[in-house]
Amino acid sequence: MNGQLVEILLVEDNANDAELALRALRKKKLGNKIQVARDGEEALDFIFCRGDHSGRPFGHFPKLILLDLKLPKVDGTEVLRQLKADARTRPIPVTVLTSSKEESDMIRTYDLGANSYIQKPVDFERLCNTVEQLGMYWLLVNQLPAHISGEGVSAGI
Repeated sequence: MNGQLVEILLVEDNANDAELALRALRKKKLGNKIQVARDGEEALDFIFCRGDHSGRPFGHFPKLILLDLKLPKVDGTEVLRQLKADARTRPIPVTVLTSSKEESDMIRTYDLGANSYIQKPVDFERLCNTVEQLGMYWLLVNQLPAHISGEGVSAGI
C-alpha cells in the first residue's frame, strides 16, 4: 500500500473486528485503499511517516481514520491527541469506533477533536451497515481540504 494513496486508516487490534470492517467496506466498493494498523504506535508511524513507514511521503493523508480506543502500545486517546495537536494532521476526520459505552471516553474523545463517536454494534449486520454508512459519508459525501483529499497534494505541507 506504500505507493498508493490511502483513503481509510483502520486502527483496530481485534482481527475479527478489522476483518468485518474490511468486508463491509469492500461490499460497498470502498475497500480498495485501506491501511490497517494493529496498534496506536503503528497508526502514528503511518501518519507521521516513521519506522516501517519512513519511506512513505508525508502529506498523503487518509480521508478518514477509523480509530478504536482500546489499543496496545499507544491507546486510541493518545493517537487522537497527537493527530489533533499537529496542525498538519488536525483536519483529518477521525471517527472513534469502539466497544466502550463509557460517557467519559466519549467526552474525552470529543474534547480532543474526534469528528464522530460510534459504539461498535455487536451484531454482524449492524456493524456492516454502520461501517458502510461511515465509508459512504466520509469518502463520498463529505468535502475535505485539498491537502487531505489528495487533490494538489504537496510533500511540503
